[in-house]
Amino acid sequence: MAIEKVRDYLKQYGREKDIKEFEASSATVELAAKAVGVEPARIAKTLSFCGKEEGSCILVVTAGDRKVDNSKFKHFFGMKAKMPKGEEVEALTGHAIGGVCPFANPAGASVYLDESLKRFDTVFPAAGSANSAIELTCEELFALSRAREWVDVCKEV
Repeated sequence: MAIEKVRDYLKQYGREKDIKEFEASSATVELAAKAVGVEPARIAKTLSFCGKEEGSCILVVTAGDRKVDNSKFKHFFGMKAKMPKGEEVEALTGHAIGGVCPFANPAGASVYLDESLKRFDTVFPAAGSANSAIELTCEELFALSRAREWVDVCKEV
């Protein structure tokens, strides 16, 4: 199960015990916000996009109240924002839909964090399952996700 991969991955940082697991689903921003008990904007949702190379993907982690701005995405990445088909998501990201997160991803996955997260002291990304999350500062999220850089590719919903 992907949550176990994430737990093992976070062990190297001493953060494996910080994963919160919920009885109810946290597969959407709204459900995650309810499960965690925070405003939806503080949910750090991970969006997956097809990369330029076969078998690669771009993961953009953004605030729960944002969505990708296609023109900003194209300007930054040099290609149109195209999400993988449902059956491709797990192979590209290492996680099933609802639990996609920026941890324990395959080598072809590149993580970028959107500037929209920086307005919060802490945010809650998923931890590899449709009923998990971990609370992290933006600096911790950057380090633990091994993000390539901060980007500005989103807009308000």
